[in-house]
Amino acid sequence: MSDDDKPAKATTSHDIAVPPWLQEFIARDWDDAPPMPHPARPDLAPHTAARRARLSQHYPGIVVVIAAGAAKTRANDTDYPFRAFSAFTWLTGETCQDAVLVLTPIGDSHQATLYIPEYAPPGELGYYASRQGALWIGNVPTPSETKAILQINTRGRASLQADLALLRETPTRSVSGLDPALDELLPQAICGDLNRVLDELRLVKDDWEIGRLDAACQATARGFADVVRELPRLIEGKVARGERWLEGTFWRRARLEGNEVGYTSIIGAGRDATVLHWWRNHSEVADGQLLLADVGIETDELYTADITRTMPVNGSWSAEQLKVYQAVQQAQAAGIDEVKAGADFLAAHRAAMWVLADHLHSWGILEVSADVSCGDDPEAPGAGAHRRYTLHSTSHMLGIDVHDCAKARAENYTKATLQAGHVLTVEPGLYFQTNDRTVPQELRGIGVRIEDDIVVTDGAPRNLSASLPRDPAEITEWMREVQASEIEL
Repeated sequence: MSDDDKPAKATTSHDIAVPPWLQEFIARDWDDAPPMPHPARPDLAPHTAARRARLSQHYPGIVVVIAAGAAKTRANDTDYPFRAFSAFTWLTGETCQDAVLVLTPIGDSHQATLYIPEYAPPGELGYYASRQGALWIGNVPTPSETKAILQINTRGRASLQADLALLRETPTRSVSGLDPALDELLPQAICGDLNRVLDELRLVKDDWEIGRLDAACQATARGFADVVRELPRLIEGKVARGERWLEGTFWRRARLEGNEVGYTSIIGAGRDATVLHWWRNHSEVADGQLLLADVGIETDELYTADITRTMPVNGSWSAEQLKVYQAVQQAQAAGIDEVKAGADFLAAHRAAMWVLADHLHSWGILEVSADVSCGDDPEAPGAGAHRRYTLHSTSHMLGIDVHDCAKARAENYTKATLQAGHVLTVEPGLYFQTNDRTVPQELRGIGVRIEDDIVVTDGAPRNLSASLPRDPAEITEWMREVQASEIEL
């Protein structure tokens, strides 16, 4: 008997008991529940099957179990919105909570089975009373409906315990900590190198994945337009916490066109733009400031964009703002030029940092020129002192996670040679703190970052976010056009 089939019990202080007479009444006179089509794209299944086959090659004769994950408590009896474990969705296309993928060894390969929750049907008490029942959270696809779309053998989660018991004598790999109930069923399992293998397999994106990243970037571009359209209202001083107004404006687009934002939006106006991960977003947005927006929409398949634009709130650059912006723009252009098959991953970073160090020296902020290297890092320009004003590296891999494939070994990531199908950001920045006495007074409080999502090809780099302008004159012209136009729905 599944949990949803058991008699409902009060689980919170405000639950009301369901007496027997009401249970009997609830059980009568129901038609079938309205169907819930599976949300996955029908063109996905061949790609996930190929990914599972690649994983299978790493674990001959070993059971591999990967969970989507369980809900995480936000407060008391409320949960955060669920988001599946990235590698699980990459392998299955499924995004629902409490789902589990089991790869059972058969000869030299594996048989894949997906286990998903099944909710009580109409006529059973759980349909009405369970907090995971259809009347509480909506109906869900059945195993047969899921199998038809994802093209993977699918069973109800209630079958998982007995099926795993049959495999307890077989060596098992599993990522622990995602689903406590699953961990209890796998006391003999180890993770070993599973996380690393999964992330290294995900490093090179196939055409289907690049298509979803492109869709995320185009949706994000529309979200940027939504944000720009709101700036005149904020200049008028009608919203006290304008950064949050803009954060909410972008979030609305993310929910309209995708699953969610891919990460907590960074909306920094004025000196807030000098804080690398400014997530509080509680300040006003005022005339004369720069606005730094680092945001990305996550598609329903969980692929996220990661784009940053810096723009003048009132549509006009001051001389100091333009000076800093153009330096970062030149650095980014130099970095993007290095994103090509056969180059090493850090080539874009070195190129961008040299340009920034050169500007910092020409402005009198760095005492040494960009040609002077650092003893600890012979490739660091300006003796490495430029890092005081740049804060971060220039690139990271991008995919289902915003900082994708983080558990890959350095030799396959930061020390690797780029190849077609890698997708990475190029995002140099300069951040001049208001209390930094090494910076001229007129530049303090200015923060600029420009970030685009770049696909490595066998030819020229492909910029997925190129529809958003980067040239300063084009930015202000685009802002005027957007503010004169209607919202795009």
